[in-house]
Amino acid sequence: MSPTPADEERRLAGLVRAHDRWRGRDVFNLLASENAVSKTARRYLASDLAGRYTLPMDLEVDGERIDNSYAGTRYTDRIERLANDAAARLFRARYATTRPLSGHIAALSVLAPLLPHGARLLAVPVEDGGYDGYRTGFLPSMLGYDVRPLRADGPGHTMDGEAAARTIRAERPNAVLLGQSFVLEPFPLREVAEAAHEVGALVLYDASHVLGLIAGGQFQDPLREGADVVFGSTHKSFPGPQGGLIVTDREELGGTIDPFLVWRTFDNAHWHRIAALGQTLLELERCGTEYARTVVENARALASALDTEGLPLVRAVHGFTSSHQIHLDRAGLLREHQVGPGALARRLERRRLLIDLVGRIGVAEATRLGLVPSDMPRLAHLLVDGGVRNHNVTSEVRDWRRTFVGLRFA
Repeated sequence: MSPTPADEERRLAGLVRAHDRWRGRDVFNLLASENAVSKTARRYLASDLAGRYTLPMDLEVDGERIDNSYAGTRYTDRIERLANDAAARLFRARYATTRPLSGHIAALSVLAPLLPHGARLLAVPVEDGGYDGYRTGFLPSMLGYDVRPLRADGPGHTMDGEAAARTIRAERPNAVLLGQSFVLEPFPLREVAEAAHEVGALVLYDASHVLGLIAGGQFQDPLREGADVVFGSTHKSFPGPQGGLIVTDREELGGTIDPFLVWRTFDNAHWHRIAALGQTLLELERCGTEYARTVVENARALASALDTEGLPLVRAVHGFTSSHQIHLDRAGLLREHQVGPGALARRLERRRLLIDLVGRIGVAEATRLGLVPSDMPRLAHLLVDGGVRNHNVTSEVRDWRRTFVGLRFA
């Protein structure tokens, strides 16, 4: 007998409640690509804005200029302006938009209007920690770009500034795209920007993983160091809802990007997400410096404690990390403990400790929960005891996790 809609509604409700208990009370989330959204921002996500559809535009209809094709937008328009203004203040930019639906859509919304078909693009290759979406066959192929590698093959996928500058001057690209999925250290941005601008290339900075650290002034300051446009995801080290953000200090570039957002990369923006993102931007204006500083302190403290516990880690130029990420040494893990990062992650998931299956550990959400550097030795011991030694630490993890109620920096 097939289930009825009522049966499936109850099943769905049960699954959502189970998820909320699991992720909200019972596990430590150490995924580098996720974060916790504040209670206020979550309330906005569930507001009436969630079902509203508006279409911002600059159009003439029957001789009248209109900026939206729908009535009833008096508050959505103001919410967007507030969020955009907060983003411009936080990143000290002249132009900001909170409309992109994701970090990937933000990248598309920057690349497509600024670079012509056939443009040459330098990007960090995947083998150096780069984002898969910038490989041939993905965004570059879709937009007709010739993508070439800009190596970041130093310790921990770090980039050598002099070598990068030589590559830029030799390749003479239309744009240099800096961004990594595996990121431990800042880019040598001043050297890259000097070489890029010398050959007439734009410097585009994909800050998806480190946007929250940049907002808090704890990683690097791309717009002041020479980046022409900064964009990225708003749900990784940046503790907001899933979505994207674009900022630039060059008003003419903002003026080129903005019209492209409508009827090209998308039409309608998601207003409940923009309201929640606006709330997160305001939270970071208030306490982003302390938040970002604590994230980096926690990452360094956890890396040091994991190293003491004997877990093989990747070393960067300045210790283990300057970001929210820690990278497992995959070869060392297999050699010393006969377990790969995927199997380790699955083992830890059974112990209520979440890391990703590609060898990254992140501390952004744990920092929002309230963990501080003095907690990191205990967390490291649980990770090694439950993962490498395969001991059952489930009850201890659950009981400790439930002592953290609410969020800091919210």
